[in-house]
Amino acid sequence: MKNFFNYCLRLIVKLALNIYFGKIIVEGKKFIPEDKAVLIVCNHQNALIDPILIATNTNLKPHFLTRASVFRHSFIAKLLNYIRMVPIYRVRDGVKNMEKNQETFDKSVEVLLNKGSMLIFGEGSHSTLRNLRPLKKGFARIAYQALDKNPELDLVILPVAINFSNHLHSGSRVRITFSETLNPKIHFPNFDALIKATYTALDQLVVTIPDQEYEEDLTALIAHDVDLTSKDKVDQFLAKSSSSKGKTQKSYLRNKLMKLFHLPLYWLWLWLEPKIEDPAFKATFKFIIGLVGVPVWYLALYFTLSTIGHQDWAISFLFLAMIFLLANRNGQQ
Repeated sequence: MKNFFNYCLRLIVKLALNIYFGKIIVEGKKFIPEDKAVLIVCNHQNALIDPILIATNTNLKPHFLTRASVFRHSFIAKLLNYIRMVPIYRVRDGVKNMEKNQETFDKSVEVLLNKGSMLIFGEGSHSTLRNLRPLKKGFARIAYQALDKNPELDLVILPVAINFSNHLHSGSRVRITFSETLNPKIHFPNFDALIKATYTALDQLVVTIPDQEYEEDLTALIAHDVDLTSKDKVDQFLAKSSSSKGKTQKSYLRNKLMKLFHLPLYWLWLWLEPKIEDPAFKATFKFIIGLVGVPVWYLALYFTLSTIGHQDWAISFLFLAMIFLLANRNGQQ
């Protein structure tokens, strides 16, 4: 039952993601291993959007570590556990709670020993800045604990990068890039060597804009319409020029029309947006509003208009609403 639920949820979420994003590009699928224990290590820029992009664009069915603060309510905790989320505690969650991480590591090791897959965001936190931050020790610890228990385990590390053209708005582009797997046994039991090798692999995939002139470089890239999801194109542009001024692209007309046809949901977002302190969570809340709200809005509108004898109006309105929802586009940011 649990597997069937996750399968259905995966299909629904994948469909919703393909509507939310204007384009999802997946590269390097040939590197995704089969019949192995897989520790997926990924950069982290967009809160809950990142894990569901990975989960819906591979057949690995990964468990993934999630900040423990979202497990506070028992019902939510049971639901998250049901969809393969495992809590990870940080210092801000209380020093005493850090001891609970051993349970998390034990669970992660168990998944790997059964030739399952774990998704870990190696940086340990999220940020909408386009660069790769230093990797934490957690993923290496899980890998080596699994190898300690079973030295013959066929375990690989799969580096994955997610690069966004626009972290905050729908109708944008996202690129998921899988790299060649790494063999952690080569570096066992040297933590630093494994972390360095994984960082090097990810650094070749993640779009990087240097901190020194970050805003100027980003403005120039957008002004010259350089694809912000392509590391090669960004690197090539920055190697030639990094100081050209330009204006940020504005939203397309299709985006305005999409909002008009989904006005109640847009109003809900305008009410909710000021309450979101962390910008990295904005896309997550937008996606959830769309995932739940769009079907509710369409059904409510159809039954309301049909009840008062305007079924033809309802069908026409919903047809246009779906057209503009699918055609929604936003520029880079």
